[in-house]
Amino acid sequence: MNADDRTDARGRVPATSASIRVLPLIALLLSCVRPSPQPVPSASSDPRFEWFEYRGDDSVYRAVRAGPDEYLNPILPGFYPDPSLVRVGGDYYLVASSFAYFPGVPIFHSRDLVSWTQLGHVLDRPSQLDLDGAGISRGIFAPAIQYHAGTYYMITTLVDRGGNFLVTATDPAGPWSDPVWLREIDGIDPSLFFDDDGRAYVVNNGPPAGTPRYEGHRAIWMQEYDAAAKRLVGPREVIVDGGVDLSKQPIWIEAPHIFKRNGRYYLICAEGGTGYEHSEVVFRGDSPRGPYVPHAGNPILTQRHLDRARPFPVTSTGHADFVETPAGEWWAVFLGVRPYGDDLYNTGRETFLLPVRWVDDWPVILAGEAAVPYANRRPALPAQPPQPTQPTQPTQPTQPTAPVPTAGNFVVRDDFDGPALAPYWVLMRTPRERWYDLATPRGALTLRARPVELGSTAQPSFVGRRQQHASASATAAMRYVPAKPGDEAGLVAFQNEAHYYALGVTRAPDGGTVVQLERRAGGTDPAGGTVVASAPVRLPADAPLYLRIQARGGRYDFYYGHSPNDWTLLRGDLDGTILSTRVAGGFVGTMLGMYAYAPGR
Repeated sequence: MNADDRTDARGRVPATSASIRVLPLIALLLSCVRPSPQPVPSASSDPRFEWFEYRGDDSVYRAVRAGPDEYLNPILPGFYPDPSLVRVGGDYYLVASSFAYFPGVPIFHSRDLVSWTQLGHVLDRPSQLDLDGAGISRGIFAPAIQYHAGTYYMITTLVDRGGNFLVTATDPAGPWSDPVWLREIDGIDPSLFFDDDGRAYVVNNGPPAGTPRYEGHRAIWMQEYDAAAKRLVGPREVIVDGGVDLSKQPIWIEAPHIFKRNGRYYLICAEGGTGYEHSEVVFRGDSPRGPYVPHAGNPILTQRHLDRARPFPVTSTGHADFVETPAGEWWAVFLGVRPYGDDLYNTGRETFLLPVRWVDDWPVILAGEAAVPYANRRPALPAQPPQPTQPTQPTQPTQPTAPVPTAGNFVVRDDFDGPALAPYWVLMRTPRERWYDLATPRGALTLRARPVELGSTAQPSFVGRRQQHASASATAAMRYVPAKPGDEAGLVAFQNEAHYYALGVTRAPDGGTVVQLERRAGGTDPAGGTVVASAPVRLPADAPLYLRIQARGGRYDFYYGHSPNDWTLLRGDLDGTILSTRVAGGFVGTMLGMYAYAPGR
């Protein structure tokens, strides 16, 4: 879109900054002095968001374009880590980690392995997922999906809240069962393998037998699972100790998956930790219990040996899962990151897709100096239909979700005119009350302001979606008048409880209204955050206020305006690395969303 784009009747936001009126000097002065309060119209203590628009515009997708027989990586940008997938007939289903966001475990459907439609979430009921009080990077780790004899299985770890469990369904769109807990497992990253004889096995990462030899010394364990009795049976045993070569003290062998090819059993695992040294390795055996022999050519996927200064790098690759197509092609999904600086990324760990080559009966994803490509040839599968396709095996979801773009640069706008939130929206932790509303009025999202802060480990009134590009914007039209001093609502760029920016409207102690920017950057800011900029703002009773957060890699800008064509910079060029995994820690990416807060309610 160009600078002369026009908005629609509901205020569609133009794409470029050419239409933005920036007043940096005035904004800077206003951030340093107490603003003059503006008259307050009749108070509306709960904000109403008329629309929210996400726009991603990474330069790599202007430099690299997919041809007619190609697709773009990542296939699921934004923090969709630890991917696992399964094929059922001509349909493919993929799940990813969700940590302390609710609903948990997003599930996607595809017919071509390239275009994915989110069906919903596996864990969408409070009875399935207790995240009360969890830190944002705790909760659900590494789900794995499997299918056997008409039943779908999803097995995962709920960290700090009971350990490992599985749920089942006859329809991948749900409903899924309540958890079946597997208390015998001491560790994380479980996955299921069903052999040809119908016997099932669970493999997982856990502490080694005996005393660990070094920091990061882990093992891969196996135990048989009785699907009819819904319990683990028989002895637990170690099938890999340490990793590929114990003498080299490999760290964090994890994310095991077993599959069978030509009568042999293959065990793939991640090794090297979740950072820059991440990799994928493979072992082979003649029985499901092994012994498993490592491939001499390990790792079969890593980017740790490549120049970090290369253009548009993809790094920290690993945690893969494999699938075979009806045509006999093998493909791998795996996680990776796209840093904008030295191991700095705000989008979290994302899902990529690459073909698997077989060399002397060993699988290889990438070898030598090969880098993860942004554009690659498509699988030999029928093209995804333009409309969402109902899965055909073994049952069909009753109401497929309309697809949204999931690769390259794209725009996703939500006018909140449906009966429920779109599946890409999530909440923090398990909801114990209903505090958002799409019906009164219809065509808007109303958040009930509650006395729960963004920085707490309770459940704030927050609805967010993933930041999926290093260069991105989140824009919303909000109708809101704070009722009392301290009431606040607006947009937020949230990484975790101690690292976020909140751009909101609040009422000053002397009765006026201001738009302000609050930052929390770990130990440098107090628990309630620090106001880094503010300005008086007029809140007309008959029109919304427009808010925008603009991400530019490691820098963020914050705008407000009374028209979607006329923007004022409140504060720009602020440090966005506080929203990166490297600075904030943990395992998630940045969420962009809407929030409301009222301390006295």
